[in-house]
Amino acid sequence: MPRRRPPAARQQHLRAAPAPRGARPQNWLFLGSDEGAHANTVFVTLLASCQLHSIEPWAYLRDLLCLLPSWPKSRVLELAPAFWQQTLQQEDAQQRLAANVFRRVSLVEQAPTT
Repeated sequence: MPRRRPPAARQQHLRAAPAPRGARPQNWLFLGSDEGAHANTVFVTLLASCQLHSIEPWAYLRDLLCLLPSWPKSRVLELAPAFWQQTLQQEDAQQRLAANVFRRVSLVEQAPTT
């Protein structure tokens, strides 16, 4: 039976040669796990969809994260960027956002001092 070399010795030839210029991984693409890659894909897709529908991404993510905990699962598609403007016009969504303390804190405007 042939004796196996330790993993470091088997991969030494891979580390010795520099990677071709176009083959180097970008830091933002390294996510550490499949779950991290999935989460990154969801957020990048949401941000791209916001851009496609002319929605300010930070405001969308803020309001989305405020609405999600109390939003009915049967109506989750209404939170997609494609339907976001119609959802914000609904009284139900406006009430939920107005009642959310985290949203209120993030929207605090600095009153001018006179």
